[in-house]
Amino acid sequence: MDAYTSFAAVYDMFMDNIPYEEWCEYLTGLLKEYGVDKGLVLDMGCGTGSLTELLSESGYDMIGIDNSEEMLEIALEKKSVSGRDILYLLQDMREFELYGTVAAAVSICDSMNYILTYEDMVQVFKLVNNYLDPGGIFIFDLNTEYKYREILADSTIAENREEGSFIWDNYYDEDERINEYDLTLFVKEGENLYRKYEEVHYQRAYGLDEVKQALEEAGLVFVECYDAFTKDGVREDSERVYIIARESGKQEII
Repeated sequence: MDAYTSFAAVYDMFMDNIPYEEWCEYLTGLLKEYGVDKGLVLDMGCGTGSLTELLSESGYDMIGIDNSEEMLEIALEKKSVSGRDILYLLQDMREFELYGTVAAAVSICDSMNYILTYEDMVQVFKLVNNYLDPGGIFIFDLNTEYKYREILADSTIAENREEGSFIWDNYYDEDERINEYDLTLFVKEGENLYRKYEEVHYQRAYGLDEVKQALEEAGLVFVECYDAFTKDGVREDSERVYIIARESGKQEII
C-alpha cells in the first residue's frame, strides 16, 4: 500500500514529540555556516510542511516536494493559515523537476531512507546536483543501521489517544538492510466511530562509505557528516546522521 495516505491525517498528532523548532535552528545554522543565509531552498520529502514553514519563517524562499498528495494537502492548509509564500509540488524525489536552480536542498526526517536502492539514491543525488546553484549545498539526514538493528529491530510500538491510535509492528532484515514497519491506524471520524487503516512502510539503511560513493558518482562533493544535532563525528551508536555535500560541475556566471 502507498505510504502516508491514511497516516497523513494523523501524522502531525503522533509526531508532536519532534522538536521542529530545534531541528530548524540546527539546520539553518548549518546552511549559514556553508554560505546559504538567504535564497531559494528545496525541501525534499517535505511531508505536512512543518519544517518548510519554519525555514520560510527563517527567511528562506521555500519549495517543498513530496510524493504524498495527502501530506501536501495538509501542508497547503498550513500555508493558507500562515500566508507564507511556499511552492509545493507533488513529485517523486527520484524524478523531480524544478523551474530553475536553488541555493540549497535539504531532506530531513529520514526521507532519504525511503530510497530503497543504491541506483535510485544516485539518481536522486544527480537531480540534486543538477538543480543546485554553482557551489550550492545539500544537507540531508539518515537513520543509521545501528538504529534499525539495535533500537527498532523486531519490535511493536503502540500509542492510544482520543483522536486516534496506532500499532507499529517493526521488522529489520539485516541481510537486505531493509526496515519494514506495518502500521495499523484507528482514526476518529465521529462521536463513537474510529475507522481502521493499514499501511506498510519500507526504509533502507545506508553506510557512510556507500553514501559517499553515491555522492561522488552523482557529481556531488562530500563535505562533512555529523552525529545528528551536534558537530561531533559519527559514532558506532549514532542513531541519525546529517550529511553535507556541495554542488560540483557548474560554472558560476559572472
